[in-house]
Amino acid sequence: MLSHQPHFLSPEEPSGSGLLEMVLDVRQLGLSNLPRGTQTEFALKEIMSSGGAEDDIPQGERKTVTDFCYLLDKSKQLFNGLRDLPQYGQKQWQSYFGRTFDVYTKLWKFQQQHRQVLDNRYGLKRWQIGEIASKIGQLYYHYYLRTSETSYLNEAFSFYSAIRQRSYYSQVSKEDRPELVVKKLRYYARFIVVCLLLNKMDVVKDLVKELSDEIEDYTHRFNTEDQVEWNLVLQEVAAFIEADPVMVLNDDNTIVITSNRLAEAGAPLLEQGMIVGQLTLADALIIGNCNNQVKFSELTVDMFRMLQALEREPMNLASQMNKPGMQELPANSVLLIYLSATGVFPTGRSDSEGPYDFGGVLTNSNRDIINGDAIHKRNQTHKEMHCLHPGDLYPFTRKPLFIIVDSSNSVAYKNFTNLFGQPLVCLLSPTTYPKALQDQSQRGSLFTLFLNNPLMAFLFVSGLSSMRRGLWEKCQEYLRKINRDIAQLLTHSRSIDQAFLQFFGDEFLRLLLTRFVFCSATMRMHKIFRETRNYPETYPQLPRDETVENPHLQKHILELASILDVRNVFFENTIDDY
Repeated sequence: MLSHQPHFLSPEEPSGSGLLEMVLDVRQLGLSNLPRGTQTEFALKEIMSSGGAEDDIPQGERKTVTDFCYLLDKSKQLFNGLRDLPQYGQKQWQSYFGRTFDVYTKLWKFQQQHRQVLDNRYGLKRWQIGEIASKIGQLYYHYYLRTSETSYLNEAFSFYSAIRQRSYYSQVSKEDRPELVVKKLRYYARFIVVCLLLNKMDVVKDLVKELSDEIEDYTHRFNTEDQVEWNLVLQEVAAFIEADPVMVLNDDNTIVITSNRLAEAGAPLLEQGMIVGQLTLADALIIGNCNNQVKFSELTVDMFRMLQALEREPMNLASQMNKPGMQELPANSVLLIYLSATGVFPTGRSDSEGPYDFGGVLTNSNRDIINGDAIHKRNQTHKEMHCLHPGDLYPFTRKPLFIIVDSSNSVAYKNFTNLFGQPLVCLLSPTTYPKALQDQSQRGSLFTLFLNNPLMAFLFVSGLSSMRRGLWEKCQEYLRKINRDIAQLLTHSRSIDQAFLQFFGDEFLRLLLTRFVFCSATMRMHKIFRETRNYPETYPQLPRDETVENPHLQKHILELASILDVRNVFFENTIDDY
């Protein structure tokens, strides 16, 4: 059971006239080299004496400042300790996060309740309040990263939004301290990430403009050396916003923001007679290392899209907080590993055909890259060390494992041996795309786009770049029908490997499998996808005639193309005998 859950705070202003806020950083007093306890004690004396004769300060107000300094110091210690936590696992980080949330809860409420005293006796400044609010926003954001619970993103958004609405950082520009301006710029960058993850694109565009103005003012005032880095941030977020290849438009030509998280009843429902396993997706590793792909804040476009495909729409906070936390993964759990990375190919021929003889995907971005692929120059008797080989994943196959590989060398992962007899499925991208589509690789992979937003991917390969909302919704409804029929095909197949059905009981994995089949069938029918390298594959293999080349499914795809008036880009002779 999770002993410490994060407390959901409200960034409301306290009642009364005090709007001046936040805490004096001890670095202002030149105390950063003193021990922590000494910092607080010395800072107290310095601050209290600056407010008048120390003996004139009432004992109650003195205690208020003392308590505030203690909470502030404790919150900083705990927050700084977060970076030392292991990136994975559950036992250690949950209790530590809980303690950190507890202290920030007390600190936030304390400064709200005692704002006037802290203003008069402590010299509390608005940018300092903004810094506390920003730290709370970061806590919620990192809790989201650990749990994929999107409701925590909304909490982070509420605090970041309050900082902006109340102009907590507005006075920073009046102080001759570039490090304070950098705090403000970092706040903007973090706020943009949260808004991107929540699909609040209108807010993102406003924030980008404000950040651009702040960067221009910052570099003009301080003549700093990090101007190039901050301008790169602006370029990256601009490219990230424009990554989607198709725009959905309202009647007034404003862009419709679509969400690709799993909504209620978003996956095909299990119907009577479908015999599937009871496995549940419990954890996912999302790994991205594409050398030329648009990214922002360490998230490539592919990683961003897969992240959203594995999350639910935000839920009610109260009901979510009442759920007990899991310390260990249940026995029927599934690990999903998603790899989106540059392919690494072996040089020369090997006498053996083992799990380390086919290359894999690149794990180090500083390797030699030729035409988007990595070539290693090591002795041919040695294996490439900066490569994730299929054999590297063998230890994970002791438990049910679901793998997605989006790479120019995805086929390396066909060479699996199921050593432990546990359910194992690999969904593998095409290794190359038709030339007409290759120049779009910077905006994300077509394969991952199909798994994240299959209708947008279908429109893109059909040559469409925009669509009215009404037609979009009509096509989405038809696509839901296609997904239901694909679910029927998979569960009623007589020759399908049982591993697929073992995973089919989980909503997320069921949706990924049906989208994969739709992707593969679409590419096989499309006129410009001529080579077998253009088609996705699986391990174990799917029975093609019952799934990706099923005439009933092909008919549906042509009907969808007819709705969009793009039937001419698909072959029709595949259903002549239907």
